[in-house]
Amino acid sequence: MASAANQGPSLRRSTPDAADAGGVRSVQRAMEIMSLLTEHRPSVTIREIVEQTGLAKTTAIRLVQTLEQNGLLWATSHGYTAGPGLWRWAHLAHRSWEVPADTRQLMRELAATHRETVNLYMTRDIYRVCVAQEESPQALRHVVRVGDELPMWAGASSKILLRDAPEALLGRIAATAPGGASHVATLREWIDDAALKGYATSAGEREPGLSAVAVPIGGRSVPVVAALCLSGPTLRFTPERIETFVEALRDAAARLAEKGFDHPLAG
Repeated sequence: MASAANQGPSLRRSTPDAADAGGVRSVQRAMEIMSLLTEHRPSVTIREIVEQTGLAKTTAIRLVQTLEQNGLLWATSHGYTAGPGLWRWAHLAHRSWEVPADTRQLMRELAATHRETVNLYMTRDIYRVCVAQEESPQALRHVVRVGDELPMWAGASSKILLRDAPEALLGRIAATAPGGASHVATLREWIDDAALKGYATSAGEREPGLSAVAVPIGGRSVPVVAALCLSGPTLRFTPERIETFVEALRDAAARLAEKGFDHPLAG
């Protein structure tokens, strides 16, 4: 009896932990199923889910049924596609993450005047996230999708965003670079140079033939909250045009900072 009493509290403590672990696994598995849906694969079958995730068929069916009941998946004759319940979340995300109309207009003017793609990047851990873009009107142009996470080990905007970055973060970023840990020294050199000049450039660092110019957008309490960038084919980024780009970007960034740049990633 004494032994059973001693075991009781231990068993009661472990039960919620086990349930939590099971719940986390279920959520992770559900997210894996949802992530199978892409622009190029708008629907998936149970067979594809099993093959791609390695889940048992019974587990896959149970999770799909739960997702369908909550409107996150929708059954069609071709399989399961994104459900109508996602519309509400998409609307909320759009309202929360969309940059203000005046910021969008300013980016649109930059793209129209200088005929190169305008990107607005912010930091998320070891990545830079494109939070807004206005495409170049030219046929040959550089385009990334809003929401894309790009590596921070190269690129004009990375050199801007990494100002005042701790060594630990630089080390983690360098670990993802082609050159490995030794890339930290190069990163620090780039960052210091960008801080001194007030802008950064890149040419073929991540993608051959691609160049960019970036400047910082200051926040209320930090010197850099975002990077405003013009990018395009290297052959169009002559020294004369780069000088013009820097002047235009600085003016636009100052206007954005004066109005008070606000975004969820800035928090």
